[in-house]
Amino acid sequence: MGSINDKITGAANQAAGNVKQSLGKAIGDKQMETDGIVQDIKGDAQQAIGKAKDALKKVVDNT
Repeated sequence: MGSINDKITGAANQAAGNVKQSLGKAIGDKQMETDGIVQDIKGDAQQAIGKAKDALKKVVDNT
């Protein structure tokens, strides 16, 4: 996956995770809330990977 795709996928996972987390809290579903937290963390990681790819590309392009 390219850095842009990683960032977009990461943002989508964060958004979906936040929705699941909020909905789980609202209806008292601990499993849904936990799933939302996990998906949000997955999104954070995907975005970090995208940013790392961008940084690495800049280093390679400047050498």
